[in-house]
Amino acid sequence: MPTNITISGLGGASPFDVYVCDQTMATCIYVSTITPVSLPYVFEIPSVYSSLTDFVVKIVDSNDCIKTQNVTV
Repeated sequence: MPTNITISGLGGASPFDVYVCDQTMATCIYVSTITPVSLPYVFEIPSVYSSLTDFVVKIVDSNDCIKTQNVTV
């Protein structure tokens, strides 16, 4: 069953690049670029991470500020 992630709020300078990373953040996959108008933004984690129960959502704003959130499913 696919895992969906919902981003409902963001702080920082738009636009925002969204990535999904492994737990160590050694490998990250770009998902999309979003703006506050896109919220709430729902996406399915990439299939290469479908077997993982722990991963990281990384968001980078236009000032290169990085915010991460650990996710356990």
